[in-house]
Amino acid sequence: MARRLPGWATGVLGVVVLVALWWISALTVFQNAGSVPGGAIPTPAEVLSQLISDGGGFYWSHITMTLSEAAIGSLWGNGLALLLAGVVLVVPRIEKIALQIAVITYCVPIVAIGPIAYIVIGPPRGDPSGTAVFLAALSVFFTTVVGSLVGLKTADQSSLDVVRVYGGSRFTQLRKVRLIAGLPSVLNALQIAAPAALLGAILGEYLGGAERGLGVAMLAAGSAANVERVWSLALVAGLLAGIGYLMFALISRVATPWATGRTSL
Repeated sequence: MARRLPGWATGVLGVVVLVALWWISALTVFQNAGSVPGGAIPTPAEVLSQLISDGGGFYWSHITMTLSEAAIGSLWGNGLALLLAGVVLVVPRIEKIALQIAVITYCVPIVAIGPIAYIVIGPPRGDPSGTAVFLAALSVFFTTVVGSLVGLKTADQSSLDVVRVYGGSRFTQLRKVRLIAGLPSVLNALQIAAPAALLGAILGEYLGGAERGLGVAMLAAGSAANVERVWSLALVAGLLAGIGYLMFALISRVATPWATGRTSL
């Protein structure tokens, strides 16, 4: 019977296959595509060369700005989502209203609401961009609300009954039982929300008149028809999103070992 590959080996193999497909596509199907010389898709070697020639200083100033916007937006969006989920369990009558609010935030296209947010918030007065922070918060709200509610509702009913028998309120049940039972789902929701926050911040930079950030740099590179830089910036953004996802996966692994049947790292 064939031996199953470990998780890290599967991930490495997936990256190798993806890069190979990218390289083949750049040299064949998309070589003469687009309106720029050399095609719309550069090879991985050309993107790597652009990364090296630009230098770390160019990317660092944009990365720090986008990360700060995504982090602030995540704190607001996830914080409000967790608060709303907790209030729903203490006051169950408002659950339908809360879910309707969450669904509305998910269904409204970010590209459509971005210009409205920019008009309401106004142009950025220094750093970071308020529009980018708002869109980052909006991007994570639905995922965290739904994931948290699903997790917090998985608490063992007998444990909840014990708290109620001893005179505990719904808030006591939330603190003593539901938070522990729902922690794996909450962390999973935050894990999924991390890349979404970065995407929201980048889109906010496109629309919010920011002076620095990965979105601003992509827009400038696209206007200059510098395809290699656009792809290098997109690659950096993808790596950052992956790091955010893996960071919360590691936190979940350490904080909730029982969720995967582990007792330690």
